[in-house]
Amino acid sequence: MKVQGWMFGGFAAFILAVAVVYGLWSKEPAGTTALFLGFGLCTMIAFYLGFTANRADTGAMDREDADVADDAGELGFFSPHSWQPLMLAAGGALAFMGIIFGWWLLFFSMPVILMGVFGWVFEYYRGVDRTQ
Repeated sequence: MKVQGWMFGGFAAFILAVAVVYGLWSKEPAGTTALFLGFGLCTMIAFYLGFTANRADTGAMDREDADVADDAGELGFFSPHSWQPLMLAAGGALAFMGIIFGWWLLFFSMPVILMGVFGWVFEYYRGVDRTQ
């Protein structure tokens, strides 16, 4: 993970340089803002990966003498049958339709989104899957 953290840090520095040059040269606020937001996003990801690399075991990608087979095996637990992303997508689509048709539609989309988030967070705390 340390390698990915440094990669995102370098990419963030590049985006910052491009944002400054673009902002001074074009004087266009939308693109400049988007580039600075991209810089912030890359910085957050670099910080997270660097912070997590200090707490996690050294992976095969962080060693120079590693083989491809060193990374074989189980990577973690992934939910194979979750319906909650579908509910979140439906709520998000309803919310974006609220921007088109009227802001009142957001009042109907917020409960759907909140139910999807609540269901996704507490998916393995209730029902038949609570022991996983």
